[in-house]
Amino acid sequence: MRDCLLWGANLFASLKFFLDWPAENRAAELLVAKHEEIDGDHYEYLAPAAEALSERHPRAATLVLRAMADFTLTRSRAKRYRYAAEHLVSCARLAGDIPDFGAFETHDAYVARLKEAHGRKFGFWSQTAA
Repeated sequence: MRDCLLWGANLFASLKFFLDWPAENRAAELLVAKHEEIDGDHYEYLAPAAEALSERHPRAATLVLRAMADFTLTRSRAKRYRYAAEHLVSCARLAGDIPDFGAFETHDAYVARLKEAHGRKFGFWSQTAA
């Protein structure tokens, strides 16, 4: 994969640049390459990125949605549970469009891990079935 000078800069500044350009392919590459650096607290960048990438880059969109859900659940941000539940539902929908998750967990494996780690957060789980 090609490296880009912007990738060494702030992840979110680079993401915004690629989405504004628009260069969705580069935005998706960035998110896959730097997935461990995605801070799910930055929903102001991530929510629009997930929406912009969901059709043509569902794996990258899924990584973004997972980052936001993970942040919410790990930090027990109960006020965000509704949004995290919506992100998980979106991940389930996108999973059918991802032929190969590559090095990333499948949707079922991801949900199983979430249930193991956060199974007692009933306020969250009750909203995923709605």
